[in-house]
Amino acid sequence: MEVQVIETRKRVLGQEHPDTLTSIANLASTFWNQGRWKEAEDLEVQVIETRKRVLGQEHPDTLTSINNLAFSWKGQGRDKEALKLMEQCVALRSKIIGINHPHTLSSRTALLAWQKEELEIGALAGRE
Repeated sequence: MEVQVIETRKRVLGQEHPDTLTSIANLASTFWNQGRWKEAEDLEVQVIETRKRVLGQEHPDTLTSINNLAFSWKGQGRDKEALKLMEQCVALRSKIIGINHPHTLSSRTALLAWQKEELEIGALAGRE
């Protein structure tokens, strides 16, 4: 059904309309929830690139897409890339929507957990 919504929105609103991009992002989220990381990533990258061009790099919707891509990379085991992208996301969200906004806090919570994992992995590697 999500694909049908996307196709209808593309036809009626256009491929770069914010509502069309939201529908594509929703499909990416569905893929992510199914563990279909690569398919989710492909759609997320498409949405990020279009949102950057249409809405701007610092638009809250663009930042949501960046957050979601970081989670997809994390799901693929691309931890270092995910960590770096989430750091950028937290910095931008803090600047744009504020440090106490729920989206900023959510991203910061994920970032801190991921940083802790990296420290623990590093500590374990040092013991070997």
